[in-house]
Amino acid sequence: MSVEQIGDEVKRHAEQFGALAAEVGKVLVGQEAMLRRILLGFLAGGHVLLEGVPGLAKTMVVRALSDAIEASFSRIQFTPDMLPADVIGTQVFHPKDGTYSVKKGPVFANLVLADEINRAPAKVQSALLEAMQEAQVTIGDETFRLEEPFLVLATQNPIEQEGTYPLPEAQLDRFMLKVLVRYPSKDEELKVIDRMAGSGGPPRASAVRTTEDILAARGVAAQVFVDDKVKRYVVDLVHATRDPAAAGPALAPLAPLIENGASPRASINLIKVAKAAALLEGRAYVIPHDVKSVAPDVLRHRVMLSYEAEAEERTADDVVATILDHVEVP
Repeated sequence: MSVEQIGDEVKRHAEQFGALAAEVGKVLVGQEAMLRRILLGFLAGGHVLLEGVPGLAKTMVVRALSDAIEASFSRIQFTPDMLPADVIGTQVFHPKDGTYSVKKGPVFANLVLADEINRAPAKVQSALLEAMQEAQVTIGDETFRLEEPFLVLATQNPIEQEGTYPLPEAQLDRFMLKVLVRYPSKDEELKVIDRMAGSGGPPRASAVRTTEDILAARGVAAQVFVDDKVKRYVVDLVHATRDPAAAGPALAPLAPLIENGASPRASINLIKVAKAAALLEGRAYVIPHDVKSVAPDVLRHRVMLSYEAEAEERTADDVVATILDHVEVP
């Protein structure tokens, strides 16, 4: 495909995703940042971890998105007594003829909402995260590919930790984006009341795109151009999380605050998500602003802080913001 053809395709898919966001917006009030990050995950082919208190429309936006793209949707409510088979499925024995059949679990869907993933024990978390990483599930001696597009949106509650099993850092790294879901503004909350507590009941999104459109857009996003200078900028950002002192004297004070920096997977994901962000803006090339706009969501769960940072009440977002402020932009 020529450069001009890629540019035309980018603009066409940007318009389609604009229409998709507008359709989901008929159901969702506010939370445009959350919706945009989910769309970026779709375009970049990565999973999204949503962190926020209950009642912020996390489930609603995923269901509305599945309606708008005619995708299969499943919701898994994680609990401490769950088993891996409750997620991926199991073999069912038929005593009459002595045979087994496979009963597929809820992970076999295009959009999987893993609600309160940190309430499930480690074995269950691992079963889901293996499916996320490999895009396949093994039940008994059979392996099943998961149908594309396959996107897991996991939620966790940041304020209630009793009876939870926090995700290990290595498993957090499997999520392309970690999105902090904020409270709505006063005006947005008034609109929520009017829309959800009215006599007509909550609205539903109509199908405006298909899963084939999503896969086609993903292929176009992969062809968005990234200059070597922007690639170097991404590498500089990620390396600054590992060795801040080497990135310059302004970042040297961060060194005792960081236990472990981001892995190379962070660099790969930053490029992928920046390409998706460029496509949503209708551009066939990535600019540094695309990288800066998505860097907090890609890096915040990959920067492990030290006890000193916790004592000073510094967060990963503080560290990432400081790095973004001081690493030279091309």
